[in-house]
Amino acid sequence: MADKQKTLASKIHFKGTGLHSGKEANLTLKPAKSNYGICFQRIDIENKPVIRALAEYVVNTARGTTIKENGAEVMTIEHLCAALFGLGIDNVHIEIDGPEVPIFDGSSKHFVEAIRKTGLVELEEEKEFFTIRQKMVFSDDKNGSEIILYPDDAFSIDVHIDFNSKILGHQFATLKSIDAFEKEISGCKTFVFLHELEALIKNNLIKGGDLDNALVIVERPMEKEVLDRLADIFNKPKVEVLPEGYLNNTERKFQNEPARHKLLDVIGDLSLIGVNLKAKIIATKPGHHVNTEFAKEIRKLIKKEKTKPGPPVYDPNQAPLFDINQIKNFLPHRPPFLLVDKITYMDEWSIHGIKNVTMNEAFFTGHYPKEPIMPGVLQIESMAQVGGILLLNKVPDPENYVLYFMKIENIKFKHKVIPGDTLNIRMKLLEPVKRGIAITYGQVFVGDTLVMEGQFMAQLARKPE
Repeated sequence: MADKQKTLASKIHFKGTGLHSGKEANLTLKPAKSNYGICFQRIDIENKPVIRALAEYVVNTARGTTIKENGAEVMTIEHLCAALFGLGIDNVHIEIDGPEVPIFDGSSKHFVEAIRKTGLVELEEEKEFFTIRQKMVFSDDKNGSEIILYPDDAFSIDVHIDFNSKILGHQFATLKSIDAFEKEISGCKTFVFLHELEALIKNNLIKGGDLDNALVIVERPMEKEVLDRLADIFNKPKVEVLPEGYLNNTERKFQNEPARHKLLDVIGDLSLIGVNLKAKIIATKPGHHVNTEFAKEIRKLIKKEKTKPGPPVYDPNQAPLFDINQIKNFLPHRPPFLLVDKITYMDEWSIHGIKNVTMNEAFFTGHYPKEPIMPGVLQIESMAQVGGILLLNKVPDPENYVLYFMKIENIKFKHKVIPGDTLNIRMKLLEPVKRGIAITYGQVFVGDTLVMEGQFMAQLARKPE
């Protein structure tokens, strides 16, 4: 069964202080309809502008991710976005009356616990997935950061961090399944080096910072006066350095908690792609800048594929949805005019089929003896048969129906088809079937090459008595 989109069972209210702005904000998460996505709304600004949580609206990645649209912005959204993505939530309307999402304890735990308590509901529409077809690499040479995506049938992440720190050393974190996010990643806090903390305080940044919402790493011996000053700034009775090189402000949940928090950030930033990924992600020295820039590249790729999609995914090692014997239960065609070998995928609106072209095809005897080429009309017929299986699956008794061509238009032959080619065929319904009339658009690929495309109109009719 396909995964359904999810939203909240009811609204959830939060109140807290932003890490960088120091401003208190009320945050209300509300259920949203299918395909709404994740949207913020600044209810404290005139006209209450909406800002969509999508990569193209990222405007700042300095120590957090900021998005801006319609003249309004929201800061430090990554921990909340990670919580939503990690729990499989697709649609939420978020009202906020300040410039920044509250930091709470510096992780996603506060959001995750509240959402779990409230519960989720499934919506009618299916989740949208984007499948990575080939290895993708994005690098930031300035910071030595790199993210690699590999094709996979699920979502997983490996993270490696290296801050040239004797305390942190090289750290690795792995999330094998998004189902483990809540237990293994959501409660991992952000971290900061003490020398960075001093500079941030001096420059009037992290106005809402607290020693409770970050792990503080100490790289060098600290004088008592410095520690006492920190205790005064953050209203703590005592601050000291633990033997392992962390301040005693908060307890680590995992030895590699900094790497796990970086993995949390990757999830939050890549959620701005706006769809679910099927890919294995390997991130080396990730940061908000490289994360969100990569998310922008994937957004561009998705838009490109939606306007001009590439070939359907075809894995010859995977069992077909329908083999040739099952196809014969749908289609009345028989050799030498049965021109589809298997169906690899089908949903309500589309279908993918395979036709293996060999020299044994009868038509190669005369087309042509010295240069065998598959006739264009038979390529059309192969497409029609694949589309026919989609349409015949919409009636309870397909054996009693037959398909008739009514119109073929905008047919374009872009490359010849020869023996040895495997036709990878995609057929899509352009609108719902009405009174037995179906309009479809089809493409035929050989490898990554589009060899032909066109639009069809057909009638699904009962066989005569």
